[in-house]
Amino acid sequence: MVTLEKNIKSVKNILTSQDILVFEFSAESGKKFAVIYADGVADKALIGELVIKPLKYSPADCNLTAAKQLLASPEVKDGKKIQDAVKEVSDGNAVLFVDGEKDFIIIGIKNPPGRSVAEPPTQVAVHGPREGFTEDIKVNLGLIRKRIKTEKLQIKMLKTGEKSETAVSIVYIKGVCPDDLPKKIEREIMQNKIDIIPDSSYIAQFLAQRPRSLFKQCGTSEKPDVFCAKLCEGRVGIVVDGSPIALTAPYMLVEDFQSVEDYYTISYRATTLRMLRIFSIIIGLMLPALYISAQLFKIQIIPFQLLLKISSSVAGLALSPSTEMFLTLFVLEVLNEASIRMPKYVGLALSVVGALVLGDTAVKAGVISTPAIIIIAFSAICLYTVPNAVEMTTTLRWMYLIIAGSMGPFGMVVLTAFLLCYMVGEQSYGVPLIAPFAPLVKSDLYDSLVKANLYTLNRRPRVLKAKEKVRLERNED
Repeated sequence: MVTLEKNIKSVKNILTSQDILVFEFSAESGKKFAVIYADGVADKALIGELVIKPLKYSPADCNLTAAKQLLASPEVKDGKKIQDAVKEVSDGNAVLFVDGEKDFIIIGIKNPPGRSVAEPPTQVAVHGPREGFTEDIKVNLGLIRKRIKTEKLQIKMLKTGEKSETAVSIVYIKGVCPDDLPKKIEREIMQNKIDIIPDSSYIAQFLAQRPRSLFKQCGTSEKPDVFCAKLCEGRVGIVVDGSPIALTAPYMLVEDFQSVEDYYTISYRATTLRMLRIFSIIIGLMLPALYISAQLFKIQIIPFQLLLKISSSVAGLALSPSTEMFLTLFVLEVLNEASIRMPKYVGLALSVVGALVLGDTAVKAGVISTPAIIIIAFSAICLYTVPNAVEMTTTLRWMYLIIAGSMGPFGMVVLTAFLLCYMVGEQSYGVPLIAPFAPLVKSDLYDSLVKANLYTLNRRPRVLKAKEKVRLERNED
């Protein structure tokens, strides 16, 4: 006969950590039970309410089946192997052993610490919902279910990470999403063996069909409303436990220029803002490089009156235009990185010191000119109009600076042509990166650089190959 002590010992021989707790108790009839759980992850109050209290009046001949019927928890399942018990306890659930029974009961009472639903810091909206994803996958899936109530919503649960056993959900709408896409994404995730998945960015690298690409190949979102809208267009979503950033695939570059508020304001306002973002990115990338190439190779492209102002500012500088611009950009990147990593109030003081003390002192000392500081600062501001593309555009800005300093305007043209050819060849699960421009899909242009009204966008994007084409029908009756 299997004793309670033997079962407890079998689990504790594997889970030797001191935060793995064992609570032994007896019913009024004398029947003995034991609950094993991880402190800090399992909810102790639920153990008392759903497990201990119902079993307090169990009979002396209570077996596993009878104990299971007495439990008040809706998440209950049987377990047979000790390894399963170890895995469930490590995951945050509780395991109930009954004296004299070899098998056990797994009780879902996981309640890990986490923050409440709040507005995401990187996608702030004036109009529209304020809710954002959290680090709890159950909360995130609940936010999705809250918005998509159809029976066609499919959620497939996976476990990945040899040590972390991280929960990953593949979310899609059956009948809208292409049938083979969820299977491809599942295969890409599960064929990689890794110790731990701390964030969704790891999964994004697994899903990248060209891992060394300069451009990302998965969309990201911290807002459930945006995530659900992308699902309804025919994409597949990936939600990772422990990460507030959800992924979507396929990905198109135009997604980064589409703001949260574009779909909650009038179409003319949304179109104007999209144009503003596009021009801002072009200015942020090109302006420092154009300044260098004009000074070194084509000074005649600068208007005469402006040239006089620049000449008076750079007179007496010991550094060449290229070195000056590289130094200014380097200082900006250092200040930006330091302000992010430092504590909040120290970072604020650092920004003031960097902007006023270093900038003003460098100009007065004749190390850096005023135009260089203005250009670099304005370039940085322009790039942050599209925060989802900052990593990519910051790298491209350095590339343009290097080319402009060595080859001038001709080099900038060559680099631009190379990048365009490179982007044309990029794909994300069969969808071109710069669709709907290459290849040209005219019907999808109404939600690209411009934003048409809702009735014009009555069909799903053709480039995503959604099974259901129509998403809005108007009844004239």
